[in-house]
Amino acid sequence: MERKENRSENVKKGLLIAAGVTAAAGACALLSFSLTNFLLKEALDRKEPAVIRKAKKKIAGEAVGREILEQASAAAEELKQKCEETVQITAGYDGITLVGHWYPAEKPERVIVAMHGWRSSWNFDFGIISTFLHEKNCSLLLVEQRGQSDSASGGDYMGFGMIERFDALDWVNYAISEKAGDLPVYLAGVSMGAATVLMASGLTLPPQVHGIMADCGYTSAHMIWKHVMQNNLHLLYGLRGDLVAEICRRKIQMNPRDCTTTDALRKNLTPVLFIHGTDDHFVPISMTYDNYKACAAPKRLLVVPGAEHGMSYMVDRERYQAAMVKFWRDFDAYEVPQPQAE
Repeated sequence: MERKENRSENVKKGLLIAAGVTAAAGACALLSFSLTNFLLKEALDRKEPAVIRKAKKKIAGEAVGREILEQASAAAEELKQKCEETVQITAGYDGITLVGHWYPAEKPERVIVAMHGWRSSWNFDFGIISTFLHEKNCSLLLVEQRGQSDSASGGDYMGFGMIERFDALDWVNYAISEKAGDLPVYLAGVSMGAATVLMASGLTLPPQVHGIMADCGYTSAHMIWKHVMQNNLHLLYGLRGDLVAEICRRKIQMNPRDCTTTDALRKNLTPVLFIHGTDDHFVPISMTYDNYKACAAPKRLLVVPGAEHGMSYMVDRERYQAAMVKFWRDFDAYEVPQPQAE
């Protein structure tokens, strides 16, 4: 009798332990989902969660120095005052309104369609370099990326380049039809903007596009999210990556594993100038090396020692400017091969 009672007690204890383990696993799964969903809101949603603003340094893995920030902010305000013409187009992808800013050169030799980075702005990312570009007779079409909190362009979500690549093509077609005339057109981007123009290289670009300039671009949304979670936030990615992909598909109908810069660059025919700083903790320089290796078109590579994310121009303006001037010299008159009809 006593043995039966002991056995019954053991069964009860076992069931309680099993229930506790199941409950703990469920709680962990719920916590993991909640955290992942929260991080994807920061990555994709137009409205940025207020609490996450304080964690930007941790997400990026680095902080911008006050002096550089002040210079960039002053240059951004100056560029905003110089751009007197605001232009609009309709996105072919989903019909939203896209907004850009036209800054023409007096004696233009080329047109640059510029795409800014994640949770940044057209005038902040290109404010400092715009003076050099303008002096070198570049007319600038500075795009406000879709779905960003301070952007005048429409869209509820950012697409990490997966959607914006189609916007880049729309802007190129607008520039050719309305602004460029017979001038060569270049795509340029920083960070997410760089990934955007590199992903656009896999589309059929018009022959008027003579080159792409990509500063610190990543290889895919999947890989940059994995890097940030594992290396900057110190979170396990693993199964969380599947959850990230599912949330991404639900929000923007894109699989972050399927759309990569490397796949686009393998079939790209447009010359590319790749730029990256060695001390980038947000987008590792290894991603630019992967992009460079994948690129099937004529290519150039500028590596800037000591430069953090998006800071290559600030660290070594002389080499940066020289690389761009040589790129234009090589490809302003270049006849880009066209895809062969299948």
